[in-house]
Amino acid sequence: MGWLFFGSNKKGAKRPLSKHFNPMEQINEQITLRVNEIFYSIQGESLYAGCPCVFIRLSGCNLRCSYCDTRYAYHHGVEMGIVEILDLVGPYKSNLVEITGGEPLIQSGTPPLIEHLLAAGYKVMIETNGTLDIRLADDRCIKVMDIKCPSSGEAEKNDLENLQRLNTEDQLKFVIGNRNDYEFAKEIKGLLNNEFPADHVLFSTVYGKMTPTHLAKWIIEDRLQVRLQVQLHKILWPERDRGV
Repeated sequence: MGWLFFGSNKKGAKRPLSKHFNPMEQINEQITLRVNEIFYSIQGESLYAGCPCVFIRLSGCNLRCSYCDTRYAYHHGVEMGIVEILDLVGPYKSNLVEITGGEPLIQSGTPPLIEHLLAAGYKVMIETNGTLDIRLADDRCIKVMDIKCPSSGEAEKNDLENLQRLNTEDQLKFVIGNRNDYEFAKEIKGLLNNEFPADHVLFSTVYGKMTPTHLAKWIIEDRLQVRLQVQLHKILWPERDRGV
């Protein structure tokens, strides 16, 4: 495992361009993103759980969920160009890259970053909170989209039109803290297109608030066709709150 934390760097800190950078790729050097950390770890959630992955955590979020475990990404970070980011991702030699946050889609540089990662041959995922139009991200990018349940305190900000924008490669995630959240998630699931794969609907619990066993019991009792998800990284590294 390895990671680079940028929270203590001065804004605007610059790094040298990669000697492997091809200027013919025509990356706009004026585009920058505020990056909180870049690290290599095991994918802890999504259908790719268990796979090695490079994570690009961007700074800033438009929500303040009650259970948020990445509050350190609200503000801290350093401005980086796309070339600089690619230069740091490359040495990990992973074909799977996830852009996360915070909320990545609040930054205008995220869509071009996705496009350049795809052009470089990476399988790209974005974890997004479901309040912004997911069409901002390239169709080839796998969207892991949240729908915020009531206990998050942010359910009223869900953009439910995004449910019709998901494609069959995308994933829909509900973080559930109580029975009310569970019933809410079931209702929202019913709004999905029939073509959306049932096993791409992920139900997980608020860590430390409700056990996965309780959620599993409800899913089985209701014969609900969803995928139960646990946060694998919190099982592997329970003592760490970042870089995993």
